[in-house]
Amino acid sequence: MTTLRPKIQQKLDGLVARVNELLAESADPRLFERPERLASLHKELGLATPIVERYRQYTRLQQETKDHLLLREGSDRDLAELAAAELPELKARAAEVHDELIDMLLLDSGDDRRDCIVEIRAGTGGEEAALFARDLCTLYQRYAVRMGWTFEAMDATPAEQGGFKEIVFGLHGKNVFAAMQFESGGHRVQRVPETEAKGRVHTSAATVAVLPEVEEVEVHIDTEDLKIDTFRSSGAGGQHVNKTESAVRITHLPTGTVVACQEERSQLKNRQRAMAVLRARIYEAQKRAVDAARAAERKEQVGSGDRSDRCRTYNYPQDRLTDHRLNRNFSLAQVMEGKLDPVVQALQADERERRLEAL
Repeated sequence: MTTLRPKIQQKLDGLVARVNELLAESADPRLFERPERLASLHKELGLATPIVERYRQYTRLQQETKDHLLLREGSDRDLAELAAAELPELKARAAEVHDELIDMLLLDSGDDRRDCIVEIRAGTGGEEAALFARDLCTLYQRYAVRMGWTFEAMDATPAEQGGFKEIVFGLHGKNVFAAMQFESGGHRVQRVPETEAKGRVHTSAATVAVLPEVEEVEVHIDTEDLKIDTFRSSGAGGQHVNKTESAVRITHLPTGTVVACQEERSQLKNRQRAMAVLRARIYEAQKRAVDAARAAERKEQVGSGDRSDRCRTYNYPQDRLTDHRLNRNFSLAQVMEGKLDPVVQALQADERERRLEAL
């Protein structure tokens, strides 16, 4: 039989107790006098209740399996035969619910449910690196379409030959960060540039940062700590971009973090998007500080999203994408068409084991 690890079962039992506490509190009529607490309670119940219900389903299946095992060994042969016939399906269903329960628990323990902000920057390699940054952006756009996500452009610095020195965009949908978090790191490309007359393979690079998008209430930013500048947008957009200062640049003075957004015609919308990027960067910096402290204690980096300076290599002549964290190869042509699923699923399986150990 598939059984839960003891520490995970303890965590689930604790979650059951917490849900019972919240349900008891929600029955108090005085709670309606505290709307903020009521909203917080409903949110916590909304996240915890599905996990508890699945845990109870798993517990029932485990008990049914045990009962069937006893009947199979009993003296009543007719019941024994029936129990033996039903056991395989019961065990299979229990194993399925076990895996679903673990996935729900892991999903609840991090930022996986969040939307994300992606920042791609060209690294070494000049114009070829900028073209590679553009190709990565196109890859993620295609992947977003396959996943049913929404792509939201935020800021871009074009290069001379059509690539990007830097591009920032948001992705919105179901469990976006759960899939995109593994894209953080250094991406290296090996291919013959369009400008290479002798057909020599060049190596260039780009860096990708994937930041979980956070709500305003989760990261407090004092308005007095902000310096906000407006300027005219650059790039495509018709006459409007040259006539109005709709682009926004925000500097967070305590940390020196600078973000800009110029993709919208509205200065207000650009400001809102720039603040979303700023909150994500500050949240990520805080999370990295916690990760670094834990790593110092455990002698290894865990969960920082930055395990290596080079997480992936894109080898065009050999149609090979190598993910160095997995030490596995994938079809480059398929991945660049947006079929990133095999890579993501393999990385998620690897991360699942790491997070199970952490639980």
